[in-house]
Amino acid sequence: MENAEIWIDKGIDFIITYGPKLIGAILIFVIGSWVINKIIRASRNAMSKSKYDESLQRFLLNLASWALKIFLIIIVISQLGVNVTAFAAVLAAAGLAVGLALQGSLSNFAGGVLIMIFRPYKIGDLIEAQGVLGAVKEIEIFTTKLITPQNKLAIVPNGAMANGNIINYTAEGKIRVDIEIGIDYGEDIKKTKEVLMSVLTANEKVLKEPAPSVNVSELADSSINFAVRPFAKPEDYWDVYFRTVEGCKVALDKAGIEIPYPHLQILKKE
Repeated sequence: MENAEIWIDKGIDFIITYGPKLIGAILIFVIGSWVINKIIRASRNAMSKSKYDESLQRFLLNLASWALKIFLIIIVISQLGVNVTAFAAVLAAAGLAVGLALQGSLSNFAGGVLIMIFRPYKIGDLIEAQGVLGAVKEIEIFTTKLITPQNKLAIVPNGAMANGNIINYTAEGKIRVDIEIGIDYGEDIKKTKEVLMSVLTANEKVLKEPAPSVNVSELADSSINFAVRPFAKPEDYWDVYFRTVEGCKVALDKAGIEIPYPHLQILKKE
């Protein structure tokens, strides 16, 4: 009985000493979580009205949510009577150890932040970077996902993306299609240019501005080469490319203009 009374007294003392702090910490956590949700929801609505990029929205909201939650946890711990200064020192030491172990990941995170700030590309853009050509499917905190022309998923670290060269084919809204067509030296250059230009003007996906062009680009060993240069929307690039190549061959055949090809000549010694 005496032991039971001692434990009951200790329990009562504990409740009297720490009960108000514990209740206060719980209330702070509940109210703080509610406030954070309200702030994030209001920020999301404001960003939606301002037509922020979806990837940027998610990135900034996740960053803000984690920052506010960490701040709330520090306040709750402080309410419980824990020395926040000592806790911060332990947290900093742990952060340093984790940072040294995850240098590559931190570099990719920093790269993701830079991409979100400077926005060299966005979802849907056709880009070439780190030896990969593809349409941007998703921009995550650590990586960028691209869909290649072969419909393959390429995942490129953001650290490399932020520090390397990026070619954005979509940014200007139009892209030039480069095609080389060769004809025999005996053919008429002016007539050939008219035939090739007619192929470009007949294609509705070739842009009128900038105007397409056909010019002699090279006097090669066995052919006169023409630079056929239509402009197209980035999403129409391959359609314009393939239709132009096929159309030029058909039009040249119809006009009786010969496209040279390798010949093998056999000389017989008498």
